[in-house]
Amino acid sequence: MAKLYHVPLSPFCRKVRLSLAEKKIECELVEERYWEESPEFLRRNPAGKVPVLKIDGRTMAESGPICEYIEEKYPEPALMPTSPEGRYEVRRLVGWFDDKFHQEVTSKLLYERVNKKVMGRGFPDSGNVKSGARAIKYHLDYMAWLLDHRRWLAGDKMTLADFAAAAHLSALDYISDVDWNRSDVVKDWYAKIKSRPAFRGILSDQVPGFPPPAHYADLDF
Repeated sequence: MAKLYHVPLSPFCRKVRLSLAEKKIECELVEERYWEESPEFLRRNPAGKVPVLKIDGRTMAESGPICEYIEEKYPEPALMPTSPEGRYEVRRLVGWFDDKFHQEVTSKLLYERVNKKVMGRGFPDSGNVKSGARAIKYHLDYMAWLLDHRRWLAGDKMTLADFAAAAHLSALDYISDVDWNRSDVVKDWYAKIKSRPAFRGILSDQVPGFPPPAHYADLDF
């Protein structure tokens, strides 16, 4: 069985979890307090970051390469298109959410509101929180524009791009930082993702001291 070292609200860990679950790969989840930089964990990943996945006799770090490995080793059901153009678009959007969205939104909201307290690193920076609250509106509008032209974010089929976006938004939804009333098309897209069996583990997450809102696990939110 695969083993994933993770933290529940990490969007990068969630992206890997969704990929594994969609492909029905059984995986043991091990919560890792990576910020404590234990020697044992640093031996698994000298970068001191999660996720770290043990699978097929290998120990792997970095969510992007991990997901690409899973896709190549376990190609069904496919999370990447067959055409070079389609694969480019998926990778572009995964990069968008894991880089731009993460820097402008996730790191400003989730990390300030939750991670700082969990790690014992002080109180939220109100300036960062306000910046993240402004920026998420732009990103939701961009997603709405994409979904006005496509069935899914990268095209006509669900891909890793959708899981990357859902990983970030689900973590933010856990702390009620997503305005689902801003766009019906984005809300409908998330409802489709949320109702997939692969999402069940995500919706059952509990972080001590941070209870999720009532709508978090509600498929009819």
